[in-house]
Amino acid sequence: MSSEVKVPTLGESVSEATIGQWLKQPGDVVKLDEPIASLETDKVAIEVMAPVAGVMGQHIAKEGETVLVGAVIATIEDTTAVAGAAPVAPREERAIPPASDTLPPKGTPAATETEAAVLSPSVRRAVLEYGIDPATVKGTGKDGRLTKEDVVHAAQAKQAAPAPAATAPAPSPATAGERREERIKMTRLRQTVARRLKEAQDTAALLTTFNDCDMTEVIAARERYKDLFEKKHGVRLGFMSFFAKAACLALKDIPAANAYIEGDEIVYHDYVDISVAVSAPNGLVVPVVRNADRMSFAEIEKTIADFGKRAREGTLTLDDMKGGTFTISNGGVFGSLMSTPIINPPQSAVLGLHRIEDRPVARNGQVVIRPMMYLALSYDHRLIDGREAVTALKIIKEAIEDPTRLLIDL
Repeated sequence: MSSEVKVPTLGESVSEATIGQWLKQPGDVVKLDEPIASLETDKVAIEVMAPVAGVMGQHIAKEGETVLVGAVIATIEDTTAVAGAAPVAPREERAIPPASDTLPPKGTPAATETEAAVLSPSVRRAVLEYGIDPATVKGTGKDGRLTKEDVVHAAQAKQAAPAPAATAPAPSPATAGERREERIKMTRLRQTVARRLKEAQDTAALLTTFNDCDMTEVIAARERYKDLFEKKHGVRLGFMSFFAKAACLALKDIPAANAYIEGDEIVYHDYVDISVAVSAPNGLVVPVVRNADRMSFAEIEKTIADFGKRAREGTLTLDDMKGGTFTISNGGVFGSLMSTPIINPPQSAVLGLHRIEDRPVARNGQVVIRPMMYLALSYDHRLIDGREAVTALKIIKEAIEDPTRLLIDL
């Protein structure tokens, strides 16, 4: 007896996906509701769960193939007998050994596939690039799987460690002047990001206004209350909640920055749903903090922390990314000094945050050193006038430089 594995419902208006990776191969033992494949949609990666327990049968769809919702992509065999059946013999070892906390003793049998952690394409590329044995790295992803960050950290630790004494001749170096190329198909998510960003440039009249912001008061407030905040709310107090609340103030005064164009109409919103750009293993994702204007600092921080955790684990859903009226992108965490962010259609504005650095500034006729950050607001000039954009960014700047404004709605 066999059961069909079908593409699950992927969300509103999403009718197809791409097979990203098969997590189970023919002959593998499969448990009920165990992930057996990953699908890539335009916005997020989704795992396909086993509908029954049994043994993995035929892969009807190949990795990289586009499949429709409801399509049969595989079968699971022996579903009625697997409970009392003898364990399935493990298949031959893969080219890349599975991840585990420690290497198995020399001469012991290889781990079965049910115990092996599966490496995603991005992790496989990182393993090959950095020359790391995945079996020596402990995974921090879902179910102990390796992430690209785990491999990078292991490579950094390997570089920092003292070189071991040579016990065997070193391999011969690569041929001098050797040049290599590698072709990797773009993921569906990366293709969608590329298409949407280009559409934004082709459709919107994009313009960016800049300002600089003195972070002294926010840093002092965060330092003063961070321990009490974490003790009471169970989450760290970051800068993002300050900027989210400051953006809400600006969007109330400048509603065009919280609106978008639809046909020949302008759609205004009496709520603020802030899209927060988050880096994930498969690319940039933009989950939405809904009703941010009605949330407390703690609620915003908890929501963003949860998004970051689930982005790294690959468990964000399409609903998490649906909608959004305004976007905040923090390139400062990667060291960016200044940028011109591109709006997230159909939104009309995006706030870009950058790194904080000490710079000399004039205060009361004196040159002093202050922690400064450049702010950038990119906007659709079809809808937002320059005066409105500059005013919105100025409101954000003033609220950050004097956080009391956030409390008295000024």
